[in-house]
Amino acid sequence: MRTFIAIELPEKTKAELGNIQEELKLTGADVKWVKPENIHLTLKFLGEIDKGLLKKISSILIEISSRNKYFNICLSKLGVFPNLKYPRVIWIGLNDNQQVVDIAEALEKQLIRIGLPAESRPFTAHITLGRIRSHRNHKKLIEKLELINKDLSYWSDFKVSRLILFKSTLTPQGPIYESLFSCPLANL
Repeated sequence: MRTFIAIELPEKTKAELGNIQEELKLTGADVKWVKPENIHLTLKFLGEIDKGLLKKISSILIEISSRNKYFNICLSKLGVFPNLKYPRVIWIGLNDNQQVVDIAEALEKQLIRIGLPAESRPFTAHITLGRIRSHRNHKKLIEKLELINKDLSYWSDFKVSRLILFKSTLTPQGPIYESLFSCPLANL
């Protein structure tokens, strides 16, 4: 089964990000948008795994969650990967992401120990909003991103209280995410 470990966003935050997507859609750029209800912060994409690993992965989530207390996240600016000239992914970053980075790195180390492959790139905390399919209206899209970044008012922060192992089922209408295991962070 295809899986990933993530932080789920509150409905209010998903709706705010959906509004930004609607503004960006007005550019006519060729983007495959993440459905607002599916927007999340991926900590580790596991890909196809054997069901036999679920218990080990759940144990790792329990162990890491027990060492990390609840924390708040505040969203930051919009950006693109890999760069403005050849954008492929539209994302929004985090203001202070050290705890997210620490958790992602701890997950990486533990998951390698049970035989899952290491990431080829260092972890960058971001939330994907869309994937660019072609260069159509590229300039308008970048201009709109920059304009939105100038006008972004203060984002309300939200509490991160759990880590979730998701199953992702790909369909012609887009992925369907199902929570397989949810582990609360410590209330230290």
